[in-house]
Amino acid sequence: MNTLASPQVDAKPPLRRVVQRSDPPRRNSTRKRNSERLIAFFTPMALLLVWEALGHLRLIDVRFFPPPSNIVGTFYDLTVQTAWNKSLPYHVVTSLTRACIGFVLGALPGLALGVVMGLVPMVRAAVQPIVGAIFPIPKVAILPLIMLIFGIGEGSKWAIIAIGVFFQVLIATSTGVANIEKIYLDVGRNFRASKSAVCFTIALPGALPTIFAGLRLGWGIALLLLITAEMVSSESGIGYLIWRAWQTLAIEDMYVGLVTIAALGTVSFWMFDAMERSMLPWKQRS
Repeated sequence: MNTLASPQVDAKPPLRRVVQRSDPPRRNSTRKRNSERLIAFFTPMALLLVWEALGHLRLIDVRFFPPPSNIVGTFYDLTVQTAWNKSLPYHVVTSLTRACIGFVLGALPGLALGVVMGLVPMVRAAVQPIVGAIFPIPKVAILPLIMLIFGIGEGSKWAIIAIGVFFQVLIATSTGVANIEKIYLDVGRNFRASKSAVCFTIALPGALPTIFAGLRLGWGIALLLLITAEMVSSESGIGYLIWRAWQTLAIEDMYVGLVTIAALGTVSFWMFDAMERSMLPWKQRS
């Protein structure tokens, strides 16, 4: 009886030691993430303080590089003390609406065709040369053609954004699906899974990390093309705000538009990261 009881008593301490040894790496990783967050927050703040100091000391030309305090004052004026149809929130809402519509119009076809290209080699062989020929063409260069086809209204802005987003999502999706390990597809075939089941249970989940990378790139391209289109043919939006500021030499207004675009890009990437974490809980992040 004693020989049988002793192993049970001795089996617990090693488990405790394993748990104790696993705690320090977790604490170290938490400290590392907190340190990275602090650095990411204080580094821009330090640069803004340096910019403010150089402006007050007249070491930089404040006509072209106004101090951040002046830009904050202009931001307040454009947000609070301006009519709605000329205010910054109105331009932001207008630009985001255009960007979202164009993004959806380009991302959905790119996602669908990318999955088909990744799963069907014949389709990939037929479409890939066309994509390779059209993708390098600057989308801004075809903006006049898009305006001739769709006019100077909202349709041309949606179209140019959709074209830019389409190629980014298409290439990322097809690459992600094509790089899925064949063993997973073979398992689906062995279990006689239908084509839709292979698409939605194997291809899409396996390619999601690459698809999210393409969506991020596509959203960045959407913002870039949106601002360009609004500068050329629009009377509203952040691009119009920046272009009008250049025409009237309102440098502070121009910086407000630039900072707004940067903020929208940063917040949208945070949203993409949150979506990716929720849809890919198994993906480890450092």
